[in-house]
Amino acid sequence: MTSSALLLYFEDEAESARRIAAAAGIACLAISNHQFPDGEFKLRLPDHLPQRVVILRGLDRPNEKLIELLLAARGARSLGAQHLTLVAPYLAYMRQDMAFAPGEVISQHIVGQYLASLFDALITVDPHLHRVATLEQAVPVSQAITLSGAPLLADLIARLRPGALLVGPDEESAQWIAQAAARHGFDQAVCRKVRRGDKQVDIELPRQDFSGRAIVLMDDVASSGHTLAMASRLLLAAGAASVDVAVTHALFAHDALDVIQRSGIQQVWSTDCIQHSSNAISMAPTIAHALCSLDPGSLP
Repeated sequence: MTSSALLLYFEDEAESARRIAAAAGIACLAISNHQFPDGEFKLRLPDHLPQRVVILRGLDRPNEKLIELLLAARGARSLGAQHLTLVAPYLAYMRQDMAFAPGEVISQHIVGQYLASLFDALITVDPHLHRVATLEQAVPVSQAITLSGAPLLADLIARLRPGALLVGPDEESAQWIAQAAARHGFDQAVCRKVRRGDKQVDIELPRQDFSGRAIVLMDDVASSGHTLAMASRLLLAAGAASVDVAVTHALFAHDALDVIQRSGIQQVWSTDCIQHSSNAISMAPTIAHALCSLDPGSLP
């Protein structure tokens, strides 16, 4: 990424954009976004753009943002951008990677192809991939970079809860638990989850002694909060001294944070991939490093 590149952002992500741009040594400018009474958007970009443009848009609350990206990316191309990179710290529509019932739409395929039609490169953090091995399979761009919040969250846990036992609330969290545990030699364990609905889950603790242990539940995303809350109640009933939560993506829909806190969880720590009061870690330096590593020669 050369210094002549430009990072474009929407006003609600101005703080993150400025941190990333400063760390990457590139300029940044806001995209003007007016919404008409009927819900349509009118965007305004700088009237002259460099060849290399980065657009920052986290895709929490994704539906309107996907339309914003369509307008911003196509508009940037018409104004001179030849190489477009999307920085989406949170990447939506990744969980539905297969049809679980006849007629179900595989949204990962559709949204992934859509983003690949707009951008040459993608940088994201801890995408919610399960049966798909790589980000390139989900979003087939020329360069797809997957970053993780687990190492930085592990550093935070090592400072605030030295000797903690890291516990994943379900099998899908095992990859992030393993990363964090390896970084500081934490003990680790993973629960088993059976989902019966968006807010109905059953949790089975691993056969392990939790008595007197400081537990940190760790996952890529917290949405409804019910899985973390149930795991917390079970761990405290099993004798845990304390339970905290560390997540990359603090979605916390509706009353999720209250649900978590009522379960006995003490502290909630998250990265700033999604702006939230629990943000304790900035991903800006990591994202900036990834931007600087992009190879312009491999882009069309």
